Amino acid sequence: MSDKKVNVAIVGLGFGAEFIPIYQRHPNANLYAICQRNKTKLDQIGDAFKVEKRYTDFDELIKDPNVDAVHINSPIHLHAPQAIAALKAGKHVACTVPAATTVEECKQIVKAAEKAKKNYMMMETVVYSREFLYVREMRDKGKLGRIQFMRGSHLQNMEGWPGYWEGLPPMHYATHCVSPCLAIVKGEADYVSCLGSGRIAENLIGKYGSPFSFETAHCKIRNQDLSFEVTRYLFNASRQYRESFDLYGEKTSFEWQLAEGDEPILHTGGEKTEKVKVPDYAHLLPEGIRQYTTKGVYDANEHKHLSFVQGSGHGGSHPHLAHEFLMSLIETRPSFPDVYQSVNWTMVGICAHESAMRGGEIIKIPDFRR
Repeated sequence: MSDKKVNVAIVGLGFGAEFIPIYQRHPNANLYAICQRNKTKLDQIGDAFKVEKRYTDFDELIKDPNVDAVHINSPIHLHAPQAIAALKAGKHVACTVPAATTVEECKQIVKAAEKAKKNYMMMETVVYSREFLYVREMRDKGKLGRIQFMRGSHLQNMEGWPGYWEGLPPMHYATHCVSPCLAIVKGEADYVSCLGSGRIAENLIGKYGSPFSFETAHCKIRNQDLSFEVTRYLFNASRQYRESFDLYGEKTSFEWQLAEGDEPILHTGGEKTEKVKVPDYAHLLPEGIRQYTTKGVYDANEHKHLSFVQGSGHGGSHPHLAHEFLMSLIETRPSFPDVYQSVNWTMVGICAHESAMRGGEIIKIPDFRR
């Protein structure tokens, strides 16, 4: 492995704090700086992890010539503006999901990445979860046979989350269920049709003008004879948290567990089924960060970020994501997902919500590749 190091700055220290020790322990990273608007919190985190370079102003951070890459963990509405600004400043960008909230923002991210010739990677947790890595391994070994259909769901009650989440259209945060369906077949979405169902509380509707409790989309994969289905909800339904991914293959099918603590099911030979214990994939990582597939930064649950607690640690994905981002820079290659895949996975949800508001009308998903 190369001994080259990438100077990384983390922006946003709620969920973002989970990545600090990963970058500190990665052999190809130098956790150079952290950025948080609240100086008290900035200093608390900086002192706890002994990070000397600290910024309260994002614009000042991206002016720093020593910063090679920024990892953005800001509120959703800041993802695209900050990513675009960082790319224009000549920085590589990793950004938590979703990449953007509009199709136009997605277009601008691609333009900025192409012009800067810098990597952009949306840090989608599900495609580096142990469950997805298990299915990917079966695919690569030919155990699935021809893939026939995929289904994803992300069911999450977000009552009590920060105010900008209140009333968010379900499909505007759809990458957790969209991404595995596209990643497993190395595809991108072509067009989508979506229906809304139910109604959220009246006081939640006004912020985004979205009335639906659930949205369910059916999506065609570009240049493949495949489609997939995804379902999302955020408010006013009773369901334990679930990010799920089902795949139906000619030889073997995989279905995600119904509830936390259960195990996935493999279907083989038509009627034969078995529960499977999905292994951890820490062995794919540098030794110094393997421990973070099974634990977060904090031992006490009350200090963990809510997304980490609800998602059972996001399937051990955090060190895999950081490793992929870093290695794409070290090896001077596109990351997975790259900028085009990142915005495609994001636009499925944006276009799906537009479809739902139009009663299920088919919406074409733009292709920004040159």
